[in-house]
Amino acid sequence: MTDVVLLETSDGVAIVTLNRPAARNALSKELVRRLTDVLTEAETRPDIAAIIITGTDPAFCAGVDLREIAAQGLGRLAPLDDGPEAPASPGSGAATARTRRGPFPTLTKPLIGAINGAAVTGGLELALNCDFLVASERATFGDTHARVGVMPGWGLTVLLPQAIGVRRAREMSFTGNFLSADDALAWGLVNHVVAHDDLLPFTRRLAGDIVGISPTAVQRMRRTYDEVTDDDDGWQAEQRVSLDWQRTMFDREHVARQRASIIDRGRTQQAG
Repeated sequence: MTDVVLLETSDGVAIVTLNRPAARNALSKELVRRLTDVLTEAETRPDIAAIIITGTDPAFCAGVDLREIAAQGLGRLAPLDDGPEAPASPGSGAATARTRRGPFPTLTKPLIGAINGAAVTGGLELALNCDFLVASERATFGDTHARVGVMPGWGLTVLLPQAIGVRRAREMSFTGNFLSADDALAWGLVNHVVAHDDLLPFTRRLAGDIVGISPTAVQRMRRTYDEVTDDDDGWQAEQRVSLDWQRTMFDREHVARQRASIIDRGRTQQAG
């Protein structure tokens, strides 16, 4: 049976790869569970100082598995409640007060997104929850939550405006239009755009630069960024809306009807 999330480690860097290429790495419940396990392993291993997350071509992540949620309902792909406190950075002597939220387990190590293709809706939220992003020239970004008929619950309405500004974020969410890699760079969503074949080598080099620094200092700096930029009220408001929508407005039949048209529209925009 093919593992839906792969882990490769070398020279202090872990590469975590979403591996459902036939489904464009869509977020099934199995994939999310496995992703949590793999990231937890990378977080707890003392020989790992930085983590890269990417996807098996052709996509980074097409968002939640629309076929699965149309058949089974949305459920909760990852914990949205408060979880355990993050472990303390080595030598810090204290745990962060930030509680678990978003698609990932609590991490203290830097997480770089290597965006190899389309990052759509839940896949865009995966990318936004990384510390920073490197994009292949083939990468595209889209928020189709409203088109699908679901509400974000992994921090999109907090993190996307932080990255590109609230007006551009509203445009992406209200239209569902896709953003090219070059436009994502111009808007500040990604740090670098590189040739597709150079994506992992380039990102590995950045991760290697992190590995060469004291992990205590890097992890304390990372936690400081979290503390300074944290918008706890925004996260809580989004989670309330997401859960209320699931209880009162979510329509599996609408998702099933929209599935094909959303996929076709996305392919057309990416091709253009």
